[in-house]
Formats: sequence, structure tokens, C-alpha cells
Amino acid sequence: MIRRINEKDREFFMSAADVFYHSDAVEKPLSEKKLEAIFNEMMRSDVYLEGYIFEYDGQKAGYAALAKTFQTESAGLTVWIEDIYILEEFRGKGIGGEFFKFIHKKFNGQVCRFRLEVEPENTAAVHLYEKNGFRVLPYTEMIKEFEY
Repeated sequence: MIRRINEKDREFFMSAADVFYHSDAVEKPLSEKKLEAIFNEMMRSDVYLEGYIFEYDGQKAGYAALAKTFQTESAGLTVWIEDIYILEEFRGKGIGGEFFKFIHKKFNGQVCRFRLEVEPENTAAVHLYEKNGFRVLPYTEMIKEFEY
């Protein structure tokens, strides 16, 4: 089951996101303050960020965070799959595939592009994404960060 995240999911999100942001899937860990900021934005509004909880056999199995933006390259709404994290014991059970079906149905006719980032050595994730229609963009992404 996939459902919107809610205030009762705070502890689960903080724990799962902390594991995700201390994994090889991301460039660097996030502080508790930044994880709180993510959760608080998901609770404040769904204008910029939406959060979802994955459940399997009645247990919380993971979460996803989606950011929305207008992107000129696609001339429309782009949904960034910022985080998709499935607890290790629930991997390989079809949750990721179900999530992609869910977001395709939810945003049908509204979105011009889904976008995500993945570490190339995360072959299981790459396979899941390719299986769900994603392809590699030939860009070098550059960032400039500011601490707060």
C-alpha cells in the first residue's frame, strides 16, 4: 500500500531517511535539522514536496519524497523523485514497481517529465528505473550549495 505521509509517520521518516542519507545512494549525510526541514515541508503543503509511505503486510516498508517544479526543457511540470527508500528486508517485493505505477496514475496528464538521480553502481535501482521507462540523460549536473 502507498499512502500520503502524515504527522504520525515522523519517527519512521526520521529513522528511515537517516539510514538513506548515510548510504552510498547519496553524496553526503544530512543533519537531523535538514531531515526535520524535509518532513516539516511535507506536512506544511504539497505545493513543492509530497511524501509517501510504503506499507507491506501492515508494516511500514519505506518512503518516497517527490519535488515538483516547472522545467523549461520539458515545458511543463516535472516531478523529481528526490528520495525513494525501501527498508532492506522489504526489497525485491515489488514495492518500487508499484510506486512507479502509483505516480504515473496520480500525475497522468499533469506531468511532462519524471526525473531522478541514481548512483551508477546501484545496479538494482538502475534496473528498476530502466524497467519503468527511465533513461540516462547525457548531462553533467553541477550544484552550488549553501548551509543554513
